[in-house]
Amino acid sequence: MTPQRWNIDPNLDLVLERVVDVSPALVWKAWTQPEHIKKWFTPAPWTTVDCEIDLRPGGIFRTVMQSPEGEQFPNVGCYLEIVPERRLVWTDALETGFRPSRQEPAPHCPFRLTAAVLLEPSGTGTKYTAIAMHGTADSRSRHEEMGFHDGWGAALDQLVAMAHEL
Repeated sequence: MTPQRWNIDPNLDLVLERVVDVSPALVWKAWTQPEHIKKWFTPAPWTTVDCEIDLRPGGIFRTVMQSPEGEQFPNVGCYLEIVPERRLVWTDALETGFRPSRQEPAPHCPFRLTAAVLLEPSGTGTKYTAIAMHGTADSRSRHEEMGFHDGWGAALDQLVAMAHEL
């Protein structure tokens, strides 16, 4: 799959694309098992202290991030599409069972988004594409200003380091 399938709109979407020296199978494992998510998902010095995954369309994807000061930030979303070792798509606009979210956007993430992680074999590694889709240009800009590329890039570095230990 290529990001073009997603009709990337540079006014609404942010993209992180990189080739990593980890197989798609290990990247998939890192993204789909709570015990692994907790090790890499939040850029240090923040941590992910809890994770719940029901890996099916309509299933929950929930994380709890913790700041260095100990403040916790829950994030609840719903999986939209799952193609093993190729694609994960989820959104925080929906809760489990495709129910519209009843939660206001969190202060640390004051907008809704839909995210896709696309994995393609590349030699012995993986072409990794993460897409954060936003409903408005303002949301996209806020997410970029919050450090999308640095944060999602640092988390990917942590995923790769953890995957090398699996």
